[in-house]
Amino acid sequence: MSDTPAGSSVNPDFDAMTRDIAEVPAVEVIVTVAVNLMSAAAVKLGLTEDGDAHKDLDEARKLVHALAGLLDASATEISSFHAAPLRDGLKSLQLAFREASLVPDDPGQGPGEKYTGAVYG
Repeated sequence: MSDTPAGSSVNPDFDAMTRDIAEVPAVEVIVTVAVNLMSAAAVKLGLTEDGDAHKDLDEARKLVHALAGLLDASATEISSFHAAPLRDGLKSLQLAFREASLVPDDPGQGPGEKYTGAVYG
C-alpha cells in the first residue's frame, strides 16, 4: 500500500511540461542537447575533477560522435553565433579523445570525424 494520500499525484504534470517545452525555441533545445552531450563526453574522457574515476573511452566515442552528428545536421538551422562555440567544444573533445587513446585512430577515423573531417592538434 502506498503512503501517498488518496487524490494526490506523485506523477509530474505532463500537460504543464508539454506547454513549457512548446514555448522553447528549437535553437535552445538543440544547444541544450549539444551542451549535455559535451558535458557527458568530458566526463567519459576523464576531463572532470574526478578524472579517471569515470573515464570510459568507448562511451566517450559514442557521445562525441553523436555531438558531431547533431552539429552537422543542425548547422543550417542554428546561427553561427550558436554553432561556432559548439564546434570549438567538439574539436576540443576530439583532440582530448586522441590524446587519451592508447592506440590513436587514423586521421579521419576518430569520433565524429566522419562529419568534421580529420582533426589535428
